[in-house]
Amino acid sequence: MNAETIARWQFGVTTVYHFLFVPITLALSWLVAILQTLWVRTGNQNYLRLTKFYGKLFLINFAMGLVTGIVQEFQFGMNWSEYSRFVGDIFGAPLALEALLAFFMESTFLGLWIFGWDRLNKKIHLLTIWMVAIGTNLSAVFILAANAFMQNPVGYEYNPVTHRAELTDFVAVLTNKVFLATYPHQMAAAWLVAASFMAAVSGWHLWRLNKSRPARADINDVDATQRVADHDHDVIPHRFAAKFGAVVLILAGMGVMLTGDFQAKAMYEKQPMKMAAAEGAFESTTDFSILTIGNREANEEIFAIHLPGLLSFLSYGNFTTPVPGIRPLEAEYQQTLTPKMREMYGDEVADHFAEAGYHPNIIVTYWTFRIMITLGMVAMAIGAWMLWTLRGERLPRGKLWPWLMVALPLAPLFGNSFGWIFTEMGRQPWLVFGLMPTQTGVSPGVTAGTVLASLIGFTVVYGVLAVIEVKLMLHYIKLGLPKHVEEPKVIEDDDAPLTFAY
Repeated sequence: MNAETIARWQFGVTTVYHFLFVPITLALSWLVAILQTLWVRTGNQNYLRLTKFYGKLFLINFAMGLVTGIVQEFQFGMNWSEYSRFVGDIFGAPLALEALLAFFMESTFLGLWIFGWDRLNKKIHLLTIWMVAIGTNLSAVFILAANAFMQNPVGYEYNPVTHRAELTDFVAVLTNKVFLATYPHQMAAAWLVAASFMAAVSGWHLWRLNKSRPARADINDVDATQRVADHDHDVIPHRFAAKFGAVVLILAGMGVMLTGDFQAKAMYEKQPMKMAAAEGAFESTTDFSILTIGNREANEEIFAIHLPGLLSFLSYGNFTTPVPGIRPLEAEYQQTLTPKMREMYGDEVADHFAEAGYHPNIIVTYWTFRIMITLGMVAMAIGAWMLWTLRGERLPRGKLWPWLMVALPLAPLFGNSFGWIFTEMGRQPWLVFGLMPTQTGVSPGVTAGTVLASLIGFTVVYGVLAVIEVKLMLHYIKLGLPKHVEEPKVIEDDDAPLTFAY
């Protein structure tokens, strides 16, 4: 493998790994803020116990996301310096705002929230967690705006003298149609993941509590009566969290479907080759593919099951207008983009496109798209099953339940990851669609051995971090809700030491 291929693997590995922590952080911050708001408004200690419990899990996830996210920044200089030079004007602006504005905001208020339980009054302290949630989601705005430029470059002017894309309209970058379609879809997907996580954790505790529930207490048996009281003490808040999470995940899943339709139309308009590859459609068609099996070269259809008209509806909003397939698009790009690549990058790059074509890896694009959708639907189905099982005062039983609680957060979490693999692999062979081929963005001075060494290093470090993350999360999940929480009292003594409230 050459340096470009290994650099792509490295960026893919580190990005997918980092993205395991992102969607939970984005939406769990809102869910914790809602729980704390319920406590402030009602004074019900169960909401405070839930806030402390899920707040701790949020902090662990936030810390891991922060550590793994920093590596992304290094790679632009290490392996993709030519890309950074070419689009530094445009790509650097949102990333700088993300660091200076969004990250500064979320980290500052997160510190106030962690150490402010006995320093700030209730309402001011509540405000800090809402500001954390706003800052966390504002961070996503700038990251997704930068990524949207790679999918659909706007607000720039190519300078042939410096061979750079230079920023001319930052507002256009922030109002990029791909960004406007991607942001709500990603936010809905993040809510789906975080709500699934909350529903699964509390659902598992409900199953455990029901399994270990003491027999009917004898009125004279003080110990048995106390055990039943302790059992009910945890069942009530976990039942609320499980139902609340299940309702939110179903609503979020519906939001994912609605915003996904909007995003599909934007994708067809700006990246029709990605849409064609996602469908495995070699020729223009109106049909949506439920299952397509191609030959080993992935250039001919052998067997397919189609839904007539659905692809046209996803792309245009009607059932009759054909959507361009891979072959007609390929012919169009060879005529329009090959001369442009020859002028910008020379004969070697243009000849490569003339030989290899302008389509992404069709097998990866096709299946990641379907795995993403399937895993999201699985999460929604489990959420609906949870609500049915927990109706009234019922508690879960049976051996299947705990396995479903393990699968519930993993399904949308991996669905998110497959969605991003689809988004990025579907953009290939471009770093910036129609403007910068991937092969031209690699750092000119790096060798395959150098990139491979850093890839191995990152993989080992990430493996260690994964073990730490899983052990920490499982440890604190098993500990469960704090047994007793005291109403936080504001300390007036400025010289008193800060209290870490977790």
